[in-house]
Amino acid sequence: MEKSDAIQQKSYVLPAFNLNALVVQIALLAAAAILLPAAAHATGLPVRWLLPMHWPVILAGLCYGWRSGAAIGLLAPFASFLISGMPLPHILPAMTVELAAYGLIAGFARQGLHLNWFLSSAAALIGGRIVFLAYVLAFRSVSQPFGDYLVAAMLPGIPAAIAQLILLSLAAKWWVGRGERLH
Repeated sequence: MEKSDAIQQKSYVLPAFNLNALVVQIALLAAAAILLPAAAHATGLPVRWLLPMHWPVILAGLCYGWRSGAAIGLLAPFASFLISGMPLPHILPAMTVELAAYGLIAGFARQGLHLNWFLSSAAALIGGRIVFLAYVLAFRSVSQPFGDYLVAAMLPGIPAAIAQLILLSLAAKWWVGRGERLH
């Protein structure tokens, strides 16, 4: 691979195969994906409004690619459940699939499709919600009518999704750009 190809490739996501501090950074994002929801539940903050687990998972996908995003998304809900008992057992599988989709889509949109930061974030936010709702609908994970659940589960998170779209896109752009400048 020529040097110009390597530089062009690095501009999409940071290399997840470079163990040089990357493992620590990914571990911190994974810890944040586990501890932020636990802290929100422990303090009574409205998790459906804040979506605390989603932030680090999407950020991992944007910064480190689809593999890291999907891995953190797969592990975070179960680890959070072990620590805090949340998400509740009946919704844990749906959230696991949803979070994995967020990380995978965010990373693939950047790494594979070379979309910009905002389009990658938007694709992840929309795709993850579609995966979540499809799972809930297909496996009847909730007892209330689907329409009622749709309103209760999706509407409160709209402000957080808008904030994620803006803030995570800007943070990822800065972080990956910072990594590029250091190399």
